Amino acid sequence: MTRFLLRRAAFLLVSLALASVVVFFLLRVLPGDPANALASVGATKEQIEAARAAVGSDQPLPAQFAAWIAQAATGDLGTSLVSGLPVGPEVVQRLRVTLPLTAAAFALAVAIALPCGYVAATRARTWYGQALGAVAQLGIAVPVFWLGMILIVVFALRLRILPAGGFPIDGWADPLAAATDLVLPVVTVAIVMSASLIRYVRSAVLDVAGSDFVRTARAMGATFGQAMRQHGARSAAAPVVAVLGIELASALLGAVVVEQVFALPGLGSLLVTGIEQHDYPVIQGVLVVTTLAVLVIGFVADICQRLIDPRVGAAGAAS
Repeated sequence: MTRFLLRRAAFLLVSLALASVVVFFLLRVLPGDPANALASVGATKEQIEAARAAVGSDQPLPAQFAAWIAQAATGDLGTSLVSGLPVGPEVVQRLRVTLPLTAAAFALAVAIALPCGYVAATRARTWYGQALGAVAQLGIAVPVFWLGMILIVVFALRLRILPAGGFPIDGWADPLAAATDLVLPVVTVAIVMSASLIRYVRSAVLDVAGSDFVRTARAMGATFGQAMRQHGARSAAAPVVAVLGIELASALLGAVVVEQVFALPGLGSLLVTGIEQHDYPVIQGVLVVTTLAVLVIGFVADICQRLIDPRVGAAGAAS
């Protein structure tokens, strides 16, 4: 297990380094210059050159990259070219919206998907089992922004029981108001996420239900539920845990769309603003932080899968 952790941690660090290289150089390939954020319309050539010198874009790309990496290695993500504020504290501030949104949506999606997926698999021949499968299939095809707008129309504009969007200026100083503003975004993400999770849970349960060890346990007198709990739960959980990691990472990355629909001041809206203003330090900071979060989620999911799946543990012991 120790060798696995070290190998997986090294993979995480290498992936983060490669992602940093890709993020930095792809931004420089795109049209535009970070100096545009400082130079006003109609600026003279001398003013443009001074702006380029101020942001460092007049230096060769390898030198710019080395300076950025050396700065980021100390935890300093740079300074916004537009606002002049440090990017790191701004990212942390925005995470106070994005992380609760993602975590709450993920928890709600799991709470919906696990029982619904199990029922859809074990009652596949009943009308409600088939209905759950059909609803899950339909939910996958629904765009998250469209669902968000439908919920706004129904619950905010017509029923007037929930706010259509926005977030308190003082953040979580008023927890009830902040949580109320996140209800519709959380439900929107959870519905879309749970639709795909139901299918994966259903598939995992069906695979385990038809396995030899479950049939053997039932032949020895155990009920289907007892056989699944005692012998099939861990085998069914292993692939589901891997999918949960992917879905959690997707929910974090999908915050860009949801935060735009509900006008939330989260990490996604910060990224969109940085792109519109050609604010390279902001774009790089947000992308590096989200990439690190996705890699860490994958790292934790791999560890959980190895601990849960008895076959993986046996294979690791044999090697």
